[in-house]
Amino acid sequence: MSALFPHRHLLGIEGLSAKDIVSVLDTAEVFYEVSRRPVRKVPTLRGKGVINLFFEASTRTRTSFELAGKRLSADVVNISTSTSSVTKGETLLDTLKTLEAMRPDVIVIRHPSSGAALYASQKVGCSIVNAGDGTHEHPTQALLDAFTIRRAKGRLDGLVVTICGDVAHSRVARSNARLLGMLGSKVRVVGPRTLMPADCAALGVEVFDRLEPALEGADVVMVLRIQQERLQGALIPSLREYSKTYGIGPRTLRYAQPDAVVLHPGPMNRGVEIDPATADGERSMVLEQVEAGVAVRMAVLYLLAADPGTGMTAG
Repeated sequence: MSALFPHRHLLGIEGLSAKDIVSVLDTAEVFYEVSRRPVRKVPTLRGKGVINLFFEASTRTRTSFELAGKRLSADVVNISTSTSSVTKGETLLDTLKTLEAMRPDVIVIRHPSSGAALYASQKVGCSIVNAGDGTHEHPTQALLDAFTIRRAKGRLDGLVVTICGDVAHSRVARSNARLLGMLGSKVRVVGPRTLMPADCAALGVEVFDRLEPALEGADVVMVLRIQQERLQGALIPSLREYSKTYGIGPRTLRYAQPDAVVLHPGPMNRGVEIDPATADGERSMVLEQVEAGVAVRMAVLYLLAADPGTGMTAG
């Protein structure tokens, strides 16, 4: 826990203040530069232990947390449930207690059940970082998205951000709506009514069911993956129909600002929610998001686990 970030855990954007968020983003700026050095490592968390406990598949989040810990000189252990005792019937509680007995400083957890990170924080003595829990939140994704937008646009206040797609099943959308709204962005969400959550109003966003008006004047277009593994029943007629109506590409992007940037948390369904030419085009910030993810996760681990007085770039 740091004076810059007076929290023991990072469970969600909900519960953070605007000051907390800015502290993470500003700290990440320092580590962004560290990651671009010839030697991309600092001794900040030497002697600290970080366990990445992932109950769901992940490439970007898991790899960036691993790199973040290693670039801070922490001892990092990755656990995939496919190779753990979970396959033998071990409960989440027993898994957490087993790991706690190994005295880690931070456990990063991704779990398919909403509330799993909060549950973990109540059962162990170390810091917990939520790397995505069900359809609830994905706070570090929202932080890295905000970091990417701020670097691209120079600000967050006053921007129009349109989040497109499967909002109902998206923890990324929930975390981003909370964070960006807190920092002064005007957030819109758009998608089929069947893919809109009932509590949209509570997120403080403007809701659209047609793409063109939702994109009108947007500074940032955030495209969400169609989460086929979470869809139940015929929520959309077909992927082809969805792409035609809600897909982001050159035709639909012309409604946004000429300098609008496009984000996607990945993995992408090319040709479904995003056109390949847009995904790889000059407006795309997808790879910038990936790079930002390492810096932001370095900042989170540093703020939660560094000893008081430890410098960020001491070397």
